[in-house]
Amino acid sequence: MSTSPRLRGALQGVPTYKPGRPAAVRDGAMSYKLSSNENPYPPLPSVLDAVSREAGRFNRYPDLFASGLVAAIAARLDVPTTHIATGTGSVGVLQQIVQATAGEGDEVVYAWRSFEAYPIVVQISGARPVTVPLTSDERHDLAAMADAISERTRLVFVCSPNNPTGTAVRRDELGAFLDRVPRDVLVVIDEAYREFVRDPDVPDGLEVYRDRPNVAVLRTFSKAYGLAGLRVGFAVAHEPVAEALRATAVPFGVSGVAQVAATASLAAEDELLERVEGLVKERSRVHDALREQGWSSVSASEANFLWLRLGERTPDFATACQQAGVVVRPFGEEGVRVTIGETEANDIFLTVAARFV
Repeated sequence: MSTSPRLRGALQGVPTYKPGRPAAVRDGAMSYKLSSNENPYPPLPSVLDAVSREAGRFNRYPDLFASGLVAAIAARLDVPTTHIATGTGSVGVLQQIVQATAGEGDEVVYAWRSFEAYPIVVQISGARPVTVPLTSDERHDLAAMADAISERTRLVFVCSPNNPTGTAVRRDELGAFLDRVPRDVLVVIDEAYREFVRDPDVPDGLEVYRDRPNVAVLRTFSKAYGLAGLRVGFAVAHEPVAEALRATAVPFGVSGVAQVAATASLAAEDELLERVEGLVKERSRVHDALREQGWSSVSASEANFLWLRLGERTPDFATACQQAGVVVRPFGEEGVRVTIGETEANDIFLTVAARFV
């Protein structure tokens, strides 16, 4: 007879999420964290003021429906409030999406390598991940992803810009892909880094969702808006899907402080997007410097990070960066993702990169 509780078999083999390591202590010297795609800027004063006022009320439950935030998002994006579902960061909404669409015996298609949470939430649901390798230039192979869809497929993730490679899908190829997807399969365009996109050929997922009932768009306040520690994200989807996402949400999951901070951030969007523009310019500077060093394989990124495919040199490169004063995010023996941070941190990274080219 078993002496311990019986747990779900689907949990066996579920990968563990590996967060970016914190900045290391270096004998009193400044160290920088470039491992988690965080916004390096501190919160805006107006957002801090709003949070401070709300903090005096956190003895009460937050608004279950995040009504004020949903109304602000709807007005900003010109979508119905009934098309919005909130959650604890985009990862929380991601889990709601999987719970609403896929279970035992179903399949979920996504590119690989892509967002590390995909295999976790899919396998926990009991569904089977169907992974499609990226192309040689680190991009989604949408034709192969369409080929991978079967009668068991319930959900497809398209991460654009892709985490960790920074590449984004283009308008024509996305349209051709969606034309091949059965209408009863939900396609989620994961746009956690949408605000950093500058390529005009990369579509805004919202323009795609409006005409396709089986398309949903996933967004977050963690990156461009700098609210990573408060955990608030949302999906925009047509009403039947959005209603299902609200049904699978953890009650009161988005705290009152998070709701107020996100609403205040939307009100201060012009100021926040100036910061984003500064990060985009710094991204271009770092990318160009890497190319000048001889990193011919570094992809043009549409996110707030860059990707270096280093193969077996990945652990050594990450160690060298840490010893120099910056912490980056290694992925096994595949490559390193480097967040665009403070200019000083980026310069340290470039110094290390010059030795490894």
